Amino acid sequence: MEEKCAWCEEGDIETGLGDVYWELPDGTRAIKIREVPTVYCKECQMEYQDVELVKQIDDQLFLINTKEIRGETTYEKLMSQPKLLKRNYFDFTI
Repeated sequence: MEEKCAWCEEGDIETGLGDVYWELPDGTRAIKIREVPTVYCKECQMEYQDVELVKQIDDQLFLINTKEIRGETTYEKLMSQPKLLKRNYFDFTI
């Protein structure tokens, strides 16, 4: 089954890597995350991250010491940082 764009629901999408800006959970600042898995729709030109990936990044930012991240990082480096907690205790959807 062909994947469709989450925005326009057309089927002409491709995946790649992109840069995003992400607000830290405490709201003090935003960081640039480079080389994030990204979906691009050729129909509507929307570039976005999969819902599950967004949750993984949000959870990781809750679980690590974000003060160690300067202004930017890569997705791989962000996701490999040591966690201070075992899980995101602020996620009430589980």
